[in-house]
Amino acid sequence: MKYEEPAKKKVVTFFDCQNLFRAAKSIWGYPFPNFDPIKLSRSVVGNFSTDGWRLCGIKLYTGVHVPAINQRLAHFWNEKLKNHLDNDNRVSIFTRPLRYDANGIPREKGVDIRIALDLVRMARKDEFDVAILFSQDADFSEVADEIRSLAKEQSRWIKIASAFPFSATSNKTFGVPKTDWIRIQKSEYDACIDTADYRADLR
Repeated sequence: MKYEEPAKKKVVTFFDCQNLFRAAKSIWGYPFPNFDPIKLSRSVVGNFSTDGWRLCGIKLYTGVHVPAINQRLAHFWNEKLKNHLDNDNRVSIFTRPLRYDANGIPREKGVDIRIALDLVRMARKDEFDVAILFSQDADFSEVADEIRSLAKEQSRWIKIASAFPFSATSNKTFGVPKTDWIRIQKSEYDACIDTADYRADLR
């Protein structure tokens, strides 16, 4: 059953920051997370302004290095996130310390679960009409199913989309299954690069 589509739609963006960084690095070769989530949110949502999309929230999620183990990358992420938080009052941040395996390789724990919980909670509380997930993680397809179930229970229109770097020459340019796919071209991504430099300690 289709429900009435609202003329004006509340949009919230959800950034799986490490996933977006890995995707941009894989297809375009960017060696560090150089995206500005505020600019990207405005750009992607702006593409649908004639459909009544209105950006209401920007949620950033990432694991962060433990300073005692990697002070340089801990500094990079802490400064980057703080800058985004200061630049737009719609930004909110969730971080978790990275965990390291026996070989010293960092792993994210709990970040994807937090994104999933926030998506479902905010859908249930009618805090968005459109959720845009900047990720290619197929595990989020189960969240898309849950949000559709919520929409049916509440008899209302909800859209969940996934936005991702796109290259016609790459076989890695795909979105989250069961979501609407929003392909980010390199020209659009490059127009949304973070102009602040947090890499002084990385050189």
